[in-house]
Amino acid sequence: MKALVARLDSFGDVLLAGPAVRAVAAGADRTTLLCGPRGAPAARMLPGVDEVVVWDAPWVGFEPPAVERADVEAFVGRIAADPPDVALILTSFHQSPLPLALLLRLAGVRRVAADSVDYPGALLDVRHRRGPRRHEAAAALDLAEAAGFRLPDGDDGRLAVRELPAPLPELRDEPGYIAVHPGAAVPARRWSGDRCAAAVRALARAGYRVVVTGGAGERELTAAVAGGVALDLGGRTGPAELAGVLARAAAVVVGNTGPAHLAAAVGTPVVCLFAPVVPAERWAPYGVPHVLLGDERAPCAGSRARDCPVPGHPCLNGVSPEDVLAAVEKLTGRTPGLEPPRGTHPTERTERTP
Repeated sequence: MKALVARLDSFGDVLLAGPAVRAVAAGADRTTLLCGPRGAPAARMLPGVDEVVVWDAPWVGFEPPAVERADVEAFVGRIAADPPDVALILTSFHQSPLPLALLLRLAGVRRVAADSVDYPGALLDVRHRRGPRRHEAAAALDLAEAAGFRLPDGDDGRLAVRELPAPLPELRDEPGYIAVHPGAAVPARRWSGDRCAAAVRALARAGYRVVVTGGAGERELTAAVAGGVALDLGGRTGPAELAGVLARAAAVVVGNTGPAHLAAAVGTPVVCLFAPVVPAERWAPYGVPHVLLGDERAPCAGSRARDCPVPGHPCLNGVSPEDVLAAVEKLTGRTPGLEPPRGTHPTERTERTP
């Protein structure tokens, strides 16, 4: 049986689809993951994926492409050339699977499953209704089960990635550092660079080795945040290399953005500067110990805003460097004044700290 799993949006969204992908792969002979350009790097890291198909759908993303008939027909033709027997369309709670379901039907896919609030007509064979307050990763697994796919014995259902690369030379002999990732694709989910730099200094003063990470376009930010007291890896890690850096950290300090889910996928505890523009119950780091910092009752809560609609960004700017240090110490099991443990991850789950 050939199966297709679709998750068309971002890097973090695709990582959260990982457990559902593994469930499908356990019951299929070949599993294709259909994703958008931003999710493709994550798709190539997921266990269970045999093939990655990338398509920039015109109804997904912050800057979707124009609707072009030739592009849509080319996509339908690509799927129709070797149609899967079954397709699962994974979406967030506020997204509709029906545009993609229509195109997959046109491509000859015989069985299509998705969560859908809207009446799907003949577009879906399995119309699943998402459970209330379900995390995105758990909701995707629920859909896979409704479509007849279960995780294999021994799979704990957490996020995961394929084999990690060798550590960077600077980190080869130094596991147990604290990784700080100050950037985020959505401005409303970023802590201010000044506050992040102050947190790095507080961590360094407390005796932690700190590593600052960021993408190629964030070198100026990571340099300012590292401030001469932390190792600046800005622009030096692709997705796989970043996974390796995060895997060797004792904890990761990051906003609610893709690298938070990547940290969870490599089993590292997360201190998450969580802007409540999306609900934490659906988007918090999944399956690892974590502390959420930020005001979940801020006026922006649930708005899905890209840019903070409240002057002063109070949901995150009320978090102090001392709050971050306390959260790191909680997750690393460190007693203040002693050296942090190296490469150890506590097993207990930690929830939101005001």
